[in-house]
Amino acid sequence: EGDFRIFVGDLGNEVTDEILRQAFSKFESLAKAKVIRDKKTTKSKGYGFVSFLDPHDFVRAMKEMNGKYIGNRPCKLRKSRWEDRNEKGSRRKLEKLVKKKKGKKPRKIN
Repeated sequence: EGDFRIFVGDLGNEVTDEILRQAFSKFESLAKAKVIRDKKTTKSKGYGFVSFLDPHDFVRAMKEMNGKYIGNRPCKLRKSRWEDRNEKGSRRKLEKLVKKKKGKKPRKIN
């Protein structure tokens, strides 16, 4: 919470959390770097996220790092829609809780 998150796409299988962190390490407020992996195979899904505490580093990273090589491929950056995801998830949980309290069976959420 309170961080500024960037979606980093087009990452190769060789990119680890550490490689991603090193690629963005020149930005002082870098808080976290995470490559998303398949839970069963642990293979990279080809994207990750980096978080910054300072909005200025966030803006600089978006401008300076888009298209730069991380591992064997040029990355594609977008502002993360993580906030939207959390709001939707919270709303769904609340709807499910309200339905339970009313005695209705909650609908399955994909």
